[in-house]
Amino acid sequence: MSSLDTLPDERRTAAQSALAATFGTTPVDAVAPIGGGASSASVFRVTTRGRDYLMRLEGEPSPLRNPQQYDAMRIAADAGIAPAIHFIDETSRVAIMDLVEHRPLQDFPGGAPALAGAVGMLLARLQAEPAFPSFVDYPAIVTRLFAHVRRTGLFATGLLDPHVERLAELAEAYGAGKPRLVPSHNDVTPRNVLFDGRRLWLIDWESAYRNDPLVDAAIALDSFGFPRELEDVLLEASLGRTSGGDDRRRLAIVRALTRLYYAGVFLSASAASWRAAPDDDLAAPTPAEFRHALRNGHLAPGTPRTRHLLGKMYLDSFLTGSVPPDFEAAV
Repeated sequence: MSSLDTLPDERRTAAQSALAATFGTTPVDAVAPIGGGASSASVFRVTTRGRDYLMRLEGEPSPLRNPQQYDAMRIAADAGIAPAIHFIDETSRVAIMDLVEHRPLQDFPGGAPALAGAVGMLLARLQAEPAFPSFVDYPAIVTRLFAHVRRTGLFATGLLDPHVERLAELAEAYGAGKPRLVPSHNDVTPRNVLFDGRRLWLIDWESAYRNDPLVDAAIALDSFGFPRELEDVLLEASLGRTSGGDDRRRLAIVRALTRLYYAGVFLSASAASWRAAPDDDLAAPTPAEFRHALRNGHLAPGTPRTRHLLGKMYLDSFLTGSVPPDFEAAV
């Protein structure tokens, strides 16, 4: 239990209460932190009677977080898409669930083609479930996040004007489509897709709400870095049918919006922890240059400078359609 000493008093009390409510008088043998996530949540492995569970305590609530995230997580868990839930306290933002012992996605039987199809089918299963709570239209949350980035003074005045103009054009084009809204995870990255040796699971539901079905597909296509021929495999598996020209045109709009969203995530983190004079240069490395800089030590993962460069790479991808960095390198 000493691992909980790293938590603030209020969060430690919430964690202890969650363990007591879940396991009662059953002795808890070990509580160990699990690192590697990109969010502000505190995650622990809990071991009791030879079985492992996962306890997740959300960090400070973000404007991007759906307040009804636990409703979405319950629906996904009941469908076997998310791990089984044993305890939730929505007020304290604590959940205890089964722990999935995962293997590298590279070990998925059949390689990348089979993985692309399996991710697409996982999205199709999710979208067939009962409706998630509503939250906000996707262009609206992208606009809100990007407006925050502009208010931070991270970039020189006027430097992001072309992005504002393109965002307005895309939001108008998106609104003309009137998509059917479905249960959506909204953060389908390799770190949130676990492979247990037999099947895939989706975890981390703090961004889940009812959304355009192409949002999850667009995020997965970019974050997994599948080649063009496997993009069709994932997209068509998620749609449950052969994709057509209209699907591809709408996907291009949604994909640009998801790229600006992730630019906003990285740049918000950069602005919160690193501030020099406003940046007056949007030049960004290519994905290959970025990975090379990480390998040779010129960049360190997780630093404000690295986040800032990632944000600029996603800004460039939003404007030009260039391929963003794969998410493993990004995180």
